[in-house]
Amino acid sequence: MDQIIFKQIKFVRSVTVRAVEGLSEGTLNSIPEGFNNNIRWNLGHIYLVQEKFAFHSARELMQLPASFERLFAKGTKPAEWNEEPPTLEVLLEMLTEQPKRIQEAFHNRLSEQVTPLTTGSGLTLNSIGEFINFTLYHEGMHFNTIKLLNRFADKSL
Repeated sequence: MDQIIFKQIKFVRSVTVRAVEGLSEGTLNSIPEGFNNNIRWNLGHIYLVQEKFAFHSARELMQLPASFERLFAKGTKPAEWNEEPPTLEVLLEMLTEQPKRIQEAFHNRLSEQVTPLTTGSGLTLNSIGEFINFTLYHEGMHFNTIKLLNRFADKSL
């Protein structure tokens, strides 16, 4: 079962990365009417949540720049940023490496019990595998948002 989850993480992440490769800065930063965030925020948020759900939940060292909580945590938005966010190149490198680190750190550890957490949608996560598996759902939701943001982005920026 471990290999299935790690295979799915790599697949989902590759789809996310391919969807944003080559996008212009204007498209990355565009916040269409009705949205609070942009594509760049969604990419940073995906990385932040997966890092916390995989590594922090298991009490492992996270590779998380200090600015990520301020820029990409739930409830933050680009309109309130007071610092320069990471470039697309940096985000893509981090997003591409993350699944490899997760597999290396948690190979044969997915059934380990951790401090439970009940998500905002009401699901209680109890093991490393449950936390990591939930990130697939989370990334899928944000992937859909990225696709919508790209569709409605002001391409003239």
